[in-house]
Amino acid sequence: MKREKELESFGRLLDIMDRLREECPWDREQTANSLRPLTIEETYELSEAILLGDTSNISKELGDLLLHIVFYAKIGSERGEFDISDVINRLCDKLIYRHPHVFSDTEVRGTRDVVENWEQLKGKEKDGNRSLLSGVPASMPSLVKAYRIQDKARAVGFDWKDRNEVWSKVKEEIAEFEREAESGAMERMEREFGDLLFSLVNAARLYDINPDTALEGTNHKFIKRFGYLERRVKDMGLNIKELSLREMDAFWEEAKSYE
Repeated sequence: MKREKELESFGRLLDIMDRLREECPWDREQTANSLRPLTIEETYELSEAILLGDTSNISKELGDLLLHIVFYAKIGSERGEFDISDVINRLCDKLIYRHPHVFSDTEVRGTRDVVENWEQLKGKEKDGNRSLLSGVPASMPSLVKAYRIQDKARAVGFDWKDRNEVWSKVKEEIAEFEREAESGAMERMEREFGDLLFSLVNAARLYDINPDTALEGTNHKFIKRFGYLERRVKDMGLNIKELSLREMDAFWEEAKSYE
């Protein structure tokens, strides 16, 4: 009964998409290229809802993202390239192929084996990427891209055996950046700072921390504390630009005490 309800809902969405494409001027004018930046925006909105744990908004944003998937498939169907059935069946075939421990007799000892099998099977596919790292989108945000690059390299054994070993690399990169910072050579400073960030992403990965999620959590924390600081200053009739760092830090500590 539940599956019938789900299929009915999906069919309703497809019918609505057909009608929008025929009768709405805006929907009729859209192309894959015009939708692309909107899809990126919707993805970030979903990401924010997940980080905030806002289940109502997660449901809403998932719907918005699903609309985009159906929209792209509709455009592909009109062009005679692919339709939603092609999209879904191709995904199903890939999931079955890359999970032989579920759909076949391959044995795994845990998540690490699953990930390694996934990457190995991906490389064997007819349309698989020749380079292990070429599957990482060039347009992916740098922090996320660094994590994915390292994770893919790990899948073939290019990684530290002991995660504690990463800290010597982090310290090495800090020292190299400090040396370049003393010289004031901006190009070399930027290069070494990039190396430092890359090593910190590696450390996060080795401790099962997603660096993008961790940094976004800190961003939200900073915004919340700074908002408190601004409200306190305003309530006291003060001008934040005229406060000393020490005075602002006192309000900052107040904000921390309420967390």
